[in-house]
Amino acid sequence: MKSADIAVVGAGITGILAARELSARAPSQSIVVVERGEIAGGASRRSAGLHFPRGGTPRARAFAAFSHDYYERLLANQPALPIFRLDMSLIAREARAPALSEKYLDRARLVRGDTCHPLVSPPPDSGVWEGSGCHYADVPALTRILADQLRDRVELSEGVEVVGLEPDGDGFLLRLGSGGTIRAGRVVLAPGPWLHTGAWKELVAPLGARVKKIVALHIDRRPTERDPVIVFDDEDAFLLPMARRGYWLFSYTCQEWDVSPDTVSASLSGRHLAEAQELLRRHAPQLRTAATSGRVFCDAYSPDGAPLVEALDPEGRLVFAGASSGSGYRFAPATAAAIADLVAR
Repeated sequence: MKSADIAVVGAGITGILAARELSARAPSQSIVVVERGEIAGGASRRSAGLHFPRGGTPRARAFAAFSHDYYERLLANQPALPIFRLDMSLIAREARAPALSEKYLDRARLVRGDTCHPLVSPPPDSGVWEGSGCHYADVPALTRILADQLRDRVELSEGVEVVGLEPDGDGFLLRLGSGGTIRAGRVVLAPGPWLHTGAWKELVAPLGARVKKIVALHIDRRPTERDPVIVFDDEDAFLLPMARRGYWLFSYTCQEWDVSPDTVSASLSGRHLAEAQELLRRHAPQLRTAATSGRVFCDAYSPDGAPLVEALDPEGRLVFAGASSGSGYRFAPATAAAIADLVAR
């Protein structure tokens, strides 16, 4: 039997940043990260990696502000990290203009724009705002880099699934699909969309999180390094210029709920194309015929859209973190800090 002070289940961006934060706060404690696949092999591998300074609730705005500052410091200390700053062009109905100042942080520096991006044709009742404070990241590459920086302080176990989780004295016993066991004083569950298939299924059910499909199309038009991310705020959609990959990514809100990450198809359907192309017809008609490929996966969503960081036992030794509602990368630093607030004490 292996023993650890803290076990983190899940090695996506949230799990790795949690291990990083816990190691920084409690350097004398032993930490093991257990991942059923490979590091950044789940939702993080499919992430658009877009960070923009906004939030629909006070908690989400606080998380977004914390994460914004965290990533700025991280990039300042390690300029070679695959994090790429962007400006923002925001399209929203004029009637919603007063709400934008509450939803978007001061870091966005929103100002009225005179013109919109050439790819976009806003509806007549909409306005344009220009802003900053955005970036996008190669999330799987970044997660692996940060994980590698932890290897001298944290044990990383890939390809090992946790198939059992049960109380054991003043800690928990994790039974592994490989046949081994880990006894940990405290456990952090960061399973991404694997909410309802693991040993924690019954424990997280009361939190009310659900799993929703996420769809993004690859637009066969080459962006430049100067292009901004174009945000369609009313539709919760965006066009992200992925200049280093040679295409724009169009993410829209797909309303297919209660899917499973183990069975969801990774292929676009005709329905996905039709839904996305209809939005493009209204906002960027010249891109509609260039949207023929893309990516499909899923993520866990909380009831109010803000990440969940909750103790699942009275002593606070078992903590669930996630359900970031499609914004796992954007909220990951703040989620990791909230985890450490509960665990590293």
